[in-house]
Amino acid sequence: MDKVPSQLVKPDFDTIFMELADNLAKRSHCIKAQVGAVLAKDTRIISIGYNGPPAGTHNCDEEFPEEGCPRDAKGSCSLALHAEQNAILYAVKNGSNIEGSTLYVTLAPCIACARVIYTMKIARVIFLNSYAAYKGIAVEEGVEFLKRFGVEVFQYGSTR
Repeated sequence: MDKVPSQLVKPDFDTIFMELADNLAKRSHCIKAQVGAVLAKDTRIISIGYNGPPAGTHNCDEEFPEEGCPRDAKGSCSLALHAEQNAILYAVKNGSNIEGSTLYVTLAPCIACARVIYTMKIARVIFLNSYAAYKGIAVEEGVEFLKRFGVEVFQYGSTR
C-alpha cells in the first residue's frame, strides 16, 4: 500500500475548528483559565469567542494582575462571560442561525452554559478538556445535562 505524502493529508474540520478554539483561548485576559470556542455549521464558522468580561469593560489581567478578578459565591469569575456564551451571543446579535450547529470548546461546558447551548438548539458539542477536572468536581455536569436532553457531546480525540 502506498503511503500518502504528509503534505497531502488534509486535517478534518473537527481538528481545524478545535485548533482554532485552542488558539482563541490565548486571547483571553483571564489569569486563571483561558478558554476558546468556535461555533460552526456545515464546515463554515458562524462565530468565535473566548472567555472574558463584556467588551468595553476591563481586562482582568490588567485590572487584577496578581489575584485575578473577584470570585462569586461558587468560586467562579464574577465579571466574565464564558467562551461559549461569547460565541453564541455574538452570533445571535448578528442574526446568525445557530440551530443545528456544532460548538467546539477547549473546556467542557459548565451547567449554566449547557442550559444556554440546549436552549439555542446547538446539535453537537466537542470539548477538549474536562471542566470537572478543572473545578475539582466529580461529575461533568454540563456534559451530562446535554447528553440527557439529546445533544451529541464528546471529548475531542475520543472515540464517539
